[in-house]
Amino acid sequence: MSHTFLLEIGVEEMPAHVVSPSIKQLDKRVRDYLKEQRISFDDIQEFATPRRMALLISGLADKQPDIDEEVKGPAKKIAQDAEGNWSKAAIGFTRGQGVTVDDITFKELKGVEYVYVDKHVAGQSVNDILTGLNDVIMAMNFPTMMKWSTHKFEFVRPIKWLVALLDDQVIPFSILDVTTGRQTFGHRFLGGTVELSTATDYEAALEDEYVIANQDKRKGLIRDQITQIADEHQWVVDIDEDLLEEVNNLVEWPTAFNGGFDEQYLVLPDEVLITSMKEHQRFFYARDQAGKLLPDFISVRNGNAEHLANVARGNERVLTARLEDAKFFYEEDQQVTIEQYVERLKNVAFHDKIGSMYEKMQRVTVLAQLIGTKLGFTAAELTDLKRASEIYKFDLTTGMVGEFAELQGVMGEKYALLNGENAAVAQAVREHYMPISAEGALPDSKVGSVLALADKLESILSFFSVGMIPSGSNDPYALRRQAYGIVRIVADKQWHLDLLDIEPELVIAMTAAGVSPAFDMTKVTSDVHSFISERIRLALDGKKYRHDIVETAISGKQNDIVNVMEAAATLDAHKDDANFKDSIEALTRVLRIADKNDADANLAVDAALFQAPSEQQLLDQVTAIETKPAETIDGLYQQLAGLQPTIAQYFEDNMIMDKDEQVKNNRLHQLTRIAQLTEELGNLNELIVK
Repeated sequence: MSHTFLLEIGVEEMPAHVVSPSIKQLDKRVRDYLKEQRISFDDIQEFATPRRMALLISGLADKQPDIDEEVKGPAKKIAQDAEGNWSKAAIGFTRGQGVTVDDITFKELKGVEYVYVDKHVAGQSVNDILTGLNDVIMAMNFPTMMKWSTHKFEFVRPIKWLVALLDDQVIPFSILDVTTGRQTFGHRFLGGTVELSTATDYEAALEDEYVIANQDKRKGLIRDQITQIADEHQWVVDIDEDLLEEVNNLVEWPTAFNGGFDEQYLVLPDEVLITSMKEHQRFFYARDQAGKLLPDFISVRNGNAEHLANVARGNERVLTARLEDAKFFYEEDQQVTIEQYVERLKNVAFHDKIGSMYEKMQRVTVLAQLIGTKLGFTAAELTDLKRASEIYKFDLTTGMVGEFAELQGVMGEKYALLNGENAAVAQAVREHYMPISAEGALPDSKVGSVLALADKLESILSFFSVGMIPSGSNDPYALRRQAYGIVRIVADKQWHLDLLDIEPELVIAMTAAGVSPAFDMTKVTSDVHSFISERIRLALDGKKYRHDIVETAISGKQNDIVNVMEAAATLDAHKDDANFKDSIEALTRVLRIADKNDADANLAVDAALFQAPSEQQLLDQVTAIETKPAETIDGLYQQLAGLQPTIAQYFEDNMIMDKDEQVKNNRLHQLTRIAQLTEELGNLNELIVK
């Protein structure tokens, strides 16, 4: 016989951003618990609103399956004395298994006899198993947790009620002073108390009390309502999925409505208007068919359509107050020059151990010029880059960014253009923050990309230099995200940069420019390299490369991010080639022997010392690769793979560690030159070939 079980946790309103993760967590924990308890089921349906998390489990087994198992006990010499009497160990073992010593048999295992008993474990009823869900619930964790009353227990919000119905029977358990029952609650203002007769009544019964418990159904309804309003007014509405998810997790009975604001506020940049509506008020903004922003919005109420005009007017008043503030700041900000804003940055701390934002910008200016020069920027590009790096944080001291922090960079671009800066400089001011999330959009322009690189690398170097290195999950300054941003930007632009080579030059250049920090950046090169390498690993893992291929690419001597990623792609592309195993084994044999060579040795090879034709053949092929190197890592791999037959013959013909010191060193030099060629592929010793 199968059952349907309902579990509902009623709480005070949860923050919107934790609703979806919370129900997913509850689902997983309950699934894991049922699996651990050997209770089978067909399906689990999730329900989530700001005030509840619920699971409806269908096809739930009546009980655990019985188990017949053979249990091993102590060795026979411990279980019996010399006269064959049972020891306390044997008696205690059988008692613990629910049998007697009469049930003991002996079996030999690796030459030693052990006690064995056959044990029958009757499966527990599902009713008994489900009472353990209180521990499952109490083990949940959340980004923000709270205590209530005099309890020490923490949960996302205070628990107000619990429902646990197996078909039509209540499964009894308690959490603190809340005991399970069959009573749930409808909408806070529109609904009432609901007595559930059976578990399957849940969704329909709540809908009668103005709660749409199914989050997918609720989201679909919101989408349809917004679309209907947009179609009625011939608006184009961008239904942002993140905003839709947030709004969905704020309501139990959604009713969409539209409102508007005075056209005078359309003088504000679109980004300001959209931020005010979307980020601050959770409104969906509207455009006309030509894409122009309209003085209209759509919002969603947690309630029915009664007095909807009053609700719209209230929302309009709140938005108008915010837009009035924005208009004031926008007009006031334009009364101050960029140079004055930059001067204010001298009093804005970047970090108390590092210095001011102005000092950071000075260092970034030097670093950006170094990078731009290495990338072959034109004189005009370097000029734009210099200007952008001298001012790029200026908008932090504007009134608009002080009020709307989300617009930093965006307002920098707007104000830069209004102050007569050229488009490339203004664009770089906006783009230097990018990417603003791990997989966020990357800068488009070359100048903006280099400024973003310089800003992020300077932050990492500075924080590492003062000992503020991320550990565990602790990364308050988002240095991991910034390092990952460096990797993504460099890879996207296909820029060949050895970032470690830049650091010593940066220190010299900062000294020459008189902007050296009070801390020593030279001591953190190795740590920064490892830190960025871990972000390269993350990028490569995202491409689903084999673990050993990723390790090969990032553990080599190559510091060029693009080359490291290309090496991994090359090895992945050739891993199934018929000659891959033989080629890698030949090259790794070379590496192992070349490692015995003097690292500082002159690698000139004297053909007069050759004793076999394969030595000359190998020298000719290696020299050809050195003389005309491949243009790509893939081309290099194919050149090196082509050496395999010659290398095999070389080892067949020659004893590398010859008694003659000159011959030995000559052969080691020859192999070392091959080893050096493999460095662009990474550390091939990490590869697993079968």
